[in-house]
Amino acid sequence: VNVPNVQECFEATKDSGLYGLINLFSGGALLQLTVFALGIMPYITASIILQLLTVVIPRLELLKKEGQSGQAKITQYTRYLTLGLAVLQSSAFVALARSGQLFSGLCPNTPVIPQTGLPNWLTLVTLVITMTAGTGVVMWLGELVTDRGVGNGMSVLIFTTVISQMAGYMVDVYDSKHIVVLLVVAVVAIAIVAFVVFMEQAQRRIPVQYAKRMVGRKMYGGTSTYIPLKVNQAGVIPVIFASSLLYIPQLMSSLFGNQNHPQGWYTWVNTYLVRGDSPIYMLTFFALIIFFTYFYVAITFNPTEVADNMKKYGGFIPGIRAGRPTAEYLNYVITRITVPGALYLAIVSLIPLIAIAAIGADQNFPFGGTSILIIVGVGLETVKQIEAQLQQRHYEGFLR
Repeated sequence: VNVPNVQECFEATKDSGLYGLINLFSGGALLQLTVFALGIMPYITASIILQLLTVVIPRLELLKKEGQSGQAKITQYTRYLTLGLAVLQSSAFVALARSGQLFSGLCPNTPVIPQTGLPNWLTLVTLVITMTAGTGVVMWLGELVTDRGVGNGMSVLIFTTVISQMAGYMVDVYDSKHIVVLLVVAVVAIAIVAFVVFMEQAQRRIPVQYAKRMVGRKMYGGTSTYIPLKVNQAGVIPVIFASSLLYIPQLMSSLFGNQNHPQGWYTWVNTYLVRGDSPIYMLTFFALIIFFTYFYVAITFNPTEVADNMKKYGGFIPGIRAGRPTAEYLNYVITRITVPGALYLAIVSLIPLIAIAAIGADQNFPFGGTSILIIVGVGLETVKQIEAQLQQRHYEGFLR
């Protein structure tokens, strides 16, 4: 690629919010057409697809129930699907870059893929293979961190790419605004992080009692425990779904719209569904997040399966009969507890859009939306794993 032209186009479009989610997960590398341009996004997409297919395809559901060996198979399928998606996505981005549509037509007279002596197909194939290989290397690095480090390697990589842009944003605020604005942004950021931590840790604990039973000459059971139902059971997945779905109209207008003689639908999409400060865009985003939160919780949490497992091992919720009444009670609780979780996700995701509309912040405002949810979620999970490792190392002394 022509690096000076790419840098020129990147500077022209970096504040336009173009491909915001994918650019976020690649650490800003996508619009610079680097080797790691796709980053970890194909792996995230592949993981979500396989998680959804597990509910639909019986074979995958059996593999999931097999334990570690089945999970290893699903991980292998995820790798293959990641590489397939990487080929598709890199082909799409290379085609858009070659036609000048990657930067939404903001620099049409600046070719980013030069016409060299090589045949066109060979240049495009080389670009696709390189970007796919970059995704493969990132995936391998993530699995290395999982095997040899602490925490989920893929999550740690996403955490690193997101947090790496924060210092640059704070410097930009300091350079363009006053020191007072920087302090206000810092205070707001701390408040948002505290709120997200509180909501991420919030849970409803359903008490479970296990009946005593004799196995041979030993007595088992008689213990009491609880089922922790998180307020935000779905995590950051609904925000990713909603962002991806809202990107489709923008992609359609880029591919099929006519800028010289704009059609009615093209003008409407560019007015209301491309700009983040549009009220229609905000309302659509809000509604999609709430819908996908309920959809994802319904897929991932099966009250009937939980009730059957409790019944199998002699467990029951005090005051609720085992079996179907337990499943209905769990469904009742999870349906209502998802309401504050969905509203919380939607409000946090709208913070950057409100900041853009209210105070003129740029599209990379990092203290809200997907970025803050990822940072807090991965940070909390990693701290828990570190504490578990420390307890394993000093368990004997801890007991004394």
